[in-house]
Amino acid sequence: MKKLALFAAFLLFASPALAQQQQVASNAVSPSQTSNAYRLGAGDKMHITVFGEETLTGDYEVTASGAVAFPLIGEVPALGLTPEELSRSIGTRLQRGFLRNPRVTTAMITYRPFFILGEVNNPGSYPYAAGLNVTSAVATAGGYTYRANRRRVFIRRAGETQEHQFDLNSGVAIQPGDTIRIGERFF
Repeated sequence: MKKLALFAAFLLFASPALAQQQQVASNAVSPSQTSNAYRLGAGDKMHITVFGEETLTGDYEVTASGAVAFPLIGEVPALGLTPEELSRSIGTRLQRGFLRNPRVTTAMITYRPFFILGEVNNPGSYPYAAGLNVTSAVATAGGYTYRANRRRVFIRRAGETQEHQFDLNSGVAIQPGDTIRIGERFF
């Protein structure tokens, strides 16, 4: 009888924790959501941790050639990979003769910059911030000039060769490495 009472008390106290675990599991990212995950590019800086290996843990940058120079294993291709894919790639390479069961994580420090040119007061490159849109990018560049066309914007996405035209009122999201061009109005 005592065991049954103890078990009932356990369930009473454990049920909120179990409900919280179920809630966390239901909020997990599905594979379809990860298809739009951030892809690494030249200039991205990240902190790579190899658990239990302080000499390998540190800050790394994706070079212009699209690789990360990593101790022991040399250059690891990173261009177009997600941070999680880079972690797996590094772990796989470390497992080939260096570590038994490496656990590797990658955390972003800074993203590559975005570029803005045309009819803004201070054209140039600026650090990317999460949630950036065209309006915020223009504000970062000092606002519009008096000649700016405030109805449309031209954006060349990182890795693409062609510009795409967008209405300025659409709240277009900016990604790291994008080039934004604010055109001139004609009247």
